Amino acid sequence: MKKAVLVLVTAVAVIAAALIPSGRPVEAATSGFGSALSAVKQVTWQTNASVNALAVAGNTVYAGGLFTRIRQPGKRVGQGDAARTYLAAFNRTTAAPTRFAPKLDGPVWSIATSPNGKWVVIGGDFTTVNGLPRKHLAMFSVATGKLVAGWDPAVAYRVSALAISGNSVYFGGSFGRVDNVERNYLAAVTLNTGVLLPWDPDADDEVFAIDLSDNGTRVFVGGGFSTLKGDDHYALAMLNTTTGAAYSMPAAAAIPEPDLDCVSRVKDIDTLGSKVFVSNAGSGRGCYDGVLAADARTGKLLWQNNCLGATEAIKAIGNWLYKGSHAHDCSRDGGFKEGAGTFHLLVESAINGKLGPWYPNTNGGGTTEVGPLAFASGGNDLWVGGDFTSVNRTAQQGLTRFTNAPGGAQPGRPGAPKASSTRAGKATISFPTVVDADSIALTYTLFRGTTKVGSWKRSSYSWAKPAATTFTDTRLKSGKAYSYHVQVSDGRNLRSGAATAVKIR
Repeated sequence: MKKAVLVLVTAVAVIAAALIPSGRPVEAATSGFGSALSAVKQVTWQTNASVNALAVAGNTVYAGGLFTRIRQPGKRVGQGDAARTYLAAFNRTTAAPTRFAPKLDGPVWSIATSPNGKWVVIGGDFTTVNGLPRKHLAMFSVATGKLVAGWDPAVAYRVSALAISGNSVYFGGSFGRVDNVERNYLAAVTLNTGVLLPWDPDADDEVFAIDLSDNGTRVFVGGGFSTLKGDDHYALAMLNTTTGAAYSMPAAAAIPEPDLDCVSRVKDIDTLGSKVFVSNAGSGRGCYDGVLAADARTGKLLWQNNCLGATEAIKAIGNWLYKGSHAHDCSRDGGFKEGAGTFHLLVESAINGKLGPWYPNTNGGGTTEVGPLAFASGGNDLWVGGDFTSVNRTAQQGLTRFTNAPGGAQPGRPGAPKASSTRAGKATISFPTVVDADSIALTYTLFRGTTKVGSWKRSSYSWAKPAATTFTDTRLKSGKAYSYHVQVSDGRNLRSGAATAVKIR
């Protein structure tokens, strides 16, 4: 649930995106980036191990995970670093670390900030914070950075998911008791006192994701469970905020129930406006790893994307849904086929789920082979945490970010066109498409010397074979040599290729 969201797509763009044929990726119908963000990574501090959780409060970004040190951008392990035991905070504008440096005795797996931006709650494996008992759950003041005294619910085991609404803190994980009261995998406490609430959905297995509808009337939970309060609810459910009772959620039926060949678990949930977005990771060949969107009130399925490759993190910004995964086959949805490579960062249209124009990348990294594991946004940026060690083919460990800063990725430089003359007074010119990491539709302009002779808009994708454009130039003087070159533009950046000379018959 994110209130402050930069909506970059106009009503015209929304209509245009909705009308795009179902088999094609989506390009925004507005100027600027194809989606809400540039694919250029911004300068960011790093960590020495995985970042598992991220959250934003005002101009502060909180990161939690397995790391014990942070280090300056561009530095290798052991250079320009500082101690941060499993939890750190960064300035959202500059990406520089703040002085916030509590000492925990175990990893952080979840973080949530209160809607008013005053409090940050963390969950994980820790049992002490700054030497004080805090059993898997703790709260800090955003203003002072201090641990909140007396706020100390005792959770029996790991807290993997957190969400805050009003005076309630909802959490899920691997535990069976809270304050020595039975609470199986799901529980809630008050934000102001930490007192255990009656909310008790009683799951039968782990919970990995929680979020609330933007109006605060529904709690969405996801994980590996099969039942809630003894009733069948596999992997995904929509719950009452007070009683924990499950509402009907037809979209949950889109997640296949487990069998010997496939076990698919919900790994992240994000709500925006009237929609809730849900991502899955499956174990088993060809098992469901995709993303679905549902109506946040009725639970009705709106769309489903079936890319293969576990999806660990999602974040909705405007009319775009960013995803962190190890997607390797999106052919079912009109995208790349198996063998085209692994795309750890992608964007989908929040309107219909089709792949959009944003293709930065990380490596798989670590033990997950996914790379990105957590997202957070202040509305005009995307912070990415995980166990990756490179971003856009340059060294960057654990943490990175993307913004809507002007410029964006440049198109590939066009090569010299092919040119020939087999007929008197005519030349045939051909040139291939290039790729841009944050725009699909590029404009190609062919010049004869300094004279523009033609312009074309072509769509190109990094996984597709370049398409050739061929043009016949006429009314040329026989025996004379002419020079041709191509310029390509994404609307912000212009790149020119080398020239080719041809003598006319």
